Amino acid sequence: MTEKDIVVIGGGPGGYVAAIHAAHLGAEVAVIEKDRLGGTCLNRGCIPTKALVRSVEVLLEARRANEFGIEVGSIEASLPRIMARKRRIVDRLVSGVEQLMKANKISVHRGAGCILSPHLIKVDDTEIATRKIIIATGSESSPLVIDGLHLPGVLTTDDILELEELPQSLVVIGGSHVGVEFASIFSALGAKTTIVKRRHLLLEPVDEEIGRRFAQTLSRQGIEVIIGAAVKAIRKAGAGLKVVWDTAEGEHGVEGEMVLMATGRRPYSEGLGLSELGVKMDGGAIDVNERLETNIDGVYAIGDVLGKHMLAHVASYEGEIAAENALGRRRLADYRAVPTCVFTFPVVAGVGITEKEAKDSGIPHKVSKFPFLACGRAVAMDETAGIVKMICHADSGKVLGLHIMGPHADDLIAEGALAVQLGATAGDIAHAIHAHPTLPEAVRETALGQLQGSIHFGRT
Repeated sequence: MTEKDIVVIGGGPGGYVAAIHAAHLGAEVAVIEKDRLGGTCLNRGCIPTKALVRSVEVLLEARRANEFGIEVGSIEASLPRIMARKRRIVDRLVSGVEQLMKANKISVHRGAGCILSPHLIKVDDTEIATRKIIIATGSESSPLVIDGLHLPGVLTTDDILELEELPQSLVVIGGSHVGVEFASIFSALGAKTTIVKRRHLLLEPVDEEIGRRFAQTLSRQGIEVIIGAAVKAIRKAGAGLKVVWDTAEGEHGVEGEMVLMATGRRPYSEGLGLSELGVKMDGGAIDVNERLETNIDGVYAIGDVLGKHMLAHVASYEGEIAAENALGRRRLADYRAVPTCVFTFPVVAGVGITEKEAKDSGIPHKVSKFPFLACGRAVAMDETAGIVKMICHADSGKVLGLHIMGPHADDLIAEGALAVQLGATAGDIAHAIHAHPTLPEAVRETALGQLQGSIHFGRT
């Protein structure tokens, strides 16, 4: 039996990155995956939803073409063609990951892995000996356990990605990032969309002010948001469904042709044999140290199965760290600068601490803001909704947090992530020449607001 240096269980954005990074460092690596390589992110999450978002962006731009002096004919959205495009993109990227496995001489074993010992894993009828193990089994949907959950027309986030016919109306249970993204997508495509949520929609961990500003944009998109609804059941209602909850005045509800359950995700570690191995758990999540090692020597865990930062880019980051530690290096995980992006209309993004966190922690801080309305590039694009908000340490001037709602916020947040990670100051950003006319100038102007004041906007 050939012994591998590392066996990675799970081929998602954490697992396949861990495997490739370990191979780059000279290790003999195997990956175990029971489904398609790429995990939830590539097959049923980040990539397919962003493919849909792009289709909707083109649709919204086409509807406004006359405002830009462009005359177009009939504008119609074809959901089957949109979904076909989405599948082509996913297949292309899955194929790319498969090619990377071959190029890096990583053996891929199809099936569910079970850990027999810290140095032996079984996949179906095959046993693989290994020096180290990295668990990267991800997460699964965590629906509300309520009556009517399995009625026809009640969708998971996986199901909705396979629709071929647009529902006339959609009720989204939960205001998670994913739920809000789907609400924005299907509302723009023409479905009457309602979000039903127990608490206020704030898009944590993005700054609360940004979350409130975004919530105010939903009604302008035609999306109704119902707050304070502790959903207790889903019932049939004519040809559709009704989501119901109790209030002080009695039972209330909202009807829709379909219902999307978008109530978050939970770590997935079924069938790994963790209890038999003695792996320490934190509820359903695997407990690890700063080196991403479990309490069992040589067994590491990364990504959503840790139940903390359930983001693909965090899983990939952790995959690199776990691979290095498994091969004898020493690298600690650092979560100071984890960017969050919500791909809605407009886009929302944040990194570092929020203004509320600074206040609650007693950190002396200064807040500056700059509206896209005063950014030349945003005005030229006619995408002026939103602001950039920066939180800096009042004494050192170091950037502690950057939060954005507006055009290309998902791209702009990288400057904030780098600033927080490197301990850069507002002065460092302000004194760096930013190209004109560009959207990053809005970040620079916000940094100037921490100093003498923004050039193109009044003092805040």
